[in-house]
Amino acid sequence: MIYTVTFNPAVDLIVHPDELKNGATNRSKSEEIYFGGKGINVSLVLKELGIKSRALGFVAGFTGEAIENSLVERGIDADFVHLEKGFSRINVKIKSGEETELNGRGPQIPKKALQELLEKLDKIEDGDTLVLAGSIPADLPEDIYEKILERLSARKIRAVVDATKKLLLNVLKYKPFLVKPNNHELGEMFGVELKTVDEIIEHARKLQEMGAVNVLVSMAGNGAVLLDEHGKTHVCGACKGTVKNSVGAGDSMVAGFIAGCENGYEYALKLGTAAGGATAFSDGIAKKEEIFGLLTQLN
Repeated sequence: MIYTVTFNPAVDLIVHPDELKNGATNRSKSEEIYFGGKGINVSLVLKELGIKSRALGFVAGFTGEAIENSLVERGIDADFVHLEKGFSRINVKIKSGEETELNGRGPQIPKKALQELLEKLDKIEDGDTLVLAGSIPADLPEDIYEKILERLSARKIRAVVDATKKLLLNVLKYKPFLVKPNNHELGEMFGVELKTVDEIIEHARKLQEMGAVNVLVSMAGNGAVLLDEHGKTHVCGACKGTVKNSVGAGDSMVAGFIAGCENGYEYALKLGTAAGGATAFSDGIAKKEEIFGLLTQLN
């Protein structure tokens, strides 16, 4: 079983006004609503690729109910901790020329709720995959990723971590199966600006030396690089298309990689790249036919 964890799920409200004027009433031409968060996005794409997963995390209030219901309707096993107070965050994204975002804070997460989540994670068994993705809400310990992986360290699970800076660096001692920074995040970890693929490979190898089993680095329009556990380096070019959406592309790449692993790492890299591209070229999270349509570009 694949488990995804989303600490702070969201309702994303996308609005499209002709123009945005400060201090005035602005009217939208059209709107869309999406339910997500990094771990949830991984579950959604896995579902498109025919892979079952269980979505964990915290939800609250009417927005939390809507998030959970949307996943259930799409056939995803949702097993969230329900918070007694507050409501799951709403992110407003205004697309008028330049994109402007106003992201909600999200509900407070008491220690009791965190303990309930940890007990759900205790059900993970040898051979299962755990995806930890995204930032940590202010109410949770900054080292929560470490605490979770330490708690599960006696089991033979495949941990996938999509995080930045210390959140990622501090879990490498637990030898995660996959880490996925982008090229800018990778440079930030080592205090350098990475300008070439060779420099990216050099610093990705440092993450391997620190404990990561596989290192997948996304490079936006330049494709992606994978350093696999067998010492091989794979480079994949980007798919061709018109970028409409940056939200969830990295999560989609993670899902594609996980889904493709059984067919080898080169295929996993291609499927991940296609899934990331399909989301970037869509208004929301990619659909199966879009992913496999782009995969043909990479074969």
